Amino acid sequence: MSQHHLCPEGPAPVLMTHLPSFLEGCPASLLLLSLLLLPLGLPVSGAPPRLICDSRVLERYILEAREAENVTVEQQALEVWQGLALLSEAILRGQALLANSSQTSEPLQLHVDKAISGLRSLTSLLRALGSQKEAISLPDATAPAIPLRTFTVDTLCKFFRIYSNFLRGKLKLYTGEACRRGDR
Repeated sequence: MSQHHLCPEGPAPVLMTHLPSFLEGCPASLLLLSLLLLPLGLPVSGAPPRLICDSRVLERYILEAREAENVTVEQQALEVWQGLALLSEAILRGQALLANSSQTSEPLQLHVDKAISGLRSLTSLLRALGSQKEAISLPDATAPAIPLRTFTVDTLCKFFRIYSNFLRGKLKLYTGEACRRGDR
């Protein structure tokens, strides 16, 4: 098959050296080759203008990333509020058990009281960040399909371990992201 049949437009100036003979003078083949080499990061002469130079293309990707970020932060906020609700419920049960126990230790009662106060303070801090998801305390019909991971604990020591992990994990990640975004 001759070049004329492959490229009816006619010969084009060739800017690359050492092109295979079937590519010489064929703009369509040159374009195909440049599109194949572009992802490899190889310099390609005669390639079409890069789409990255069009600010509208980049703006579209930025907008999509922001939308994904907003959904992610909203999901984190929901998980934090749900976690706080579960922890509050658990610590109040622990407080009730301590109140009904004949062997209540004063240091343990002090830590339970501090945890209750801490959870109240965290609720206030989250409200100050602009996170208003506290109305959804437990999963309902509008909550995400992902079920909450709950733990049954039989000691306050295990509860405080989960509480500490929650603070260092979900809460720290969410507040860091919310503060970075300026949601204060």
